[in-house]
Amino acid sequence: MNLDHNAALRDADPLVARLIDREVGRQRHGLELIASENFASRAVIDAMGTPLTNKYAEGYPGRRYYGGCEVIDEIEQLAIDRLKQLFGADHANVQPHSGAQANFAAFMALIPPGERIMGMSLPHGGHLSHGASVNHSGVVWKAVHYGVDPSTGRIDYEVVRSQALRDRPRLIIAGGSAYARIIDFAAFRSIADEVGAVFLVDMAHFAGLVAGGVYPSPVPHAQVVTSTTHKTLRGPRAGLILSIAEHAKAIDKSVFPGTQGGPLEHVIAAKAVAFGEALSDEFKIYARRVVENAQTLAEAMIERGFAIVSGGTDTHLMLVDLRPKGLTGKVAEKVLDQAGITVNKNTIPDDPQSPFVTSGIRLGTPALTTRGMGAGEMMRVAELIDRAITKQDEAALARVRAEVEELTSAYPLYQPRTAAGGRVRRTA
Repeated sequence: MNLDHNAALRDADPLVARLIDREVGRQRHGLELIASENFASRAVIDAMGTPLTNKYAEGYPGRRYYGGCEVIDEIEQLAIDRLKQLFGADHANVQPHSGAQANFAAFMALIPPGERIMGMSLPHGGHLSHGASVNHSGVVWKAVHYGVDPSTGRIDYEVVRSQALRDRPRLIIAGGSAYARIIDFAAFRSIADEVGAVFLVDMAHFAGLVAGGVYPSPVPHAQVVTSTTHKTLRGPRAGLILSIAEHAKAIDKSVFPGTQGGPLEHVIAAKAVAFGEALSDEFKIYARRVVENAQTLAEAMIERGFAIVSGGTDTHLMLVDLRPKGLTGKVAEKVLDQAGITVNKNTIPDDPQSPFVTSGIRLGTPALTTRGMGAGEMMRVAELIDRAITKQDEAALARVRAEVEELTSAYPLYQPRTAAGGRVRRTA
């Protein structure tokens, strides 16, 4: 089954239909290496494109402000139940529209405005919504940040402890957008308990790895866990919040009516589908292969003279330091895009470049693994990246792009599922 949109859209708005065709074509024929992107299944996409979008359902199952929510209640409760089962949580809220909104709602539920929060520094791999000065989280609360040891690229938990004892935050946040190593949640919880802080984990990047059993779960350690539902979890673009029972009422009130109005029930239906997929044995195989592919890709990049921050990865992503190649992230991103390889420029710890230029790129394997690619393809991808950014002339980039299209044609996207060579060929 392909993903061609239906005739009604083509007839009603051919311009939008053509633009969608172009984007689907870009996804089909390029190598998607942005660590925060993935390919949702056709079932997830179908659930989003339903008349559930027509229904207002402010409130929660059994407690709505609108009539006609009987079926909606069943759908949202199914999503809640599957999510709680997936992560073993006491309470789940599936209404946040995004990870950033989930974070804001959770922060508001846990500490008053003006209190101190402590999260990972954005240039060291943290996230904008963890107290960055340009984000509302850095305006509403007083934010302090910990980083990684520049010499190792890893969190030094004794340094974090010393900082927490000095700054006395009310909320400590673990998780980020470009940290490639497993986080010690028990160590963070111990630090939070010592200073009397609430401990929150933002697992947006590695939620699917937790669901697949290849990354430790933060749920036994953190009072609150937030996440997106796309990325490694491979669902629709949205958010969620898990919590212990003690915080359930405050979390729900902070999401609605505190920070959002009517929930997007068509997206919540897609979440329910994604959570069901993540409960499968097939998803566990997928999660393991995501990590294996990332480790293979990191090793292949190192063999070609690239530097990987922290020396490798335990997860789905890696941060590539381009300084040994004499390149900036901005240049590498543009050149690779011309070759049909999509990445994002990214700061490295203590980056001498600005965030708009950067000295690094971030690579991730969730999307390529969804297409069915394995270790052999990861080595080829590393070789294609190296050729593209080393040569950079139009002829060389055209040759790389042709090879990219040859590779992606062997792993079709949004086509019938097939199997080859014993690999899971779940092509969304």
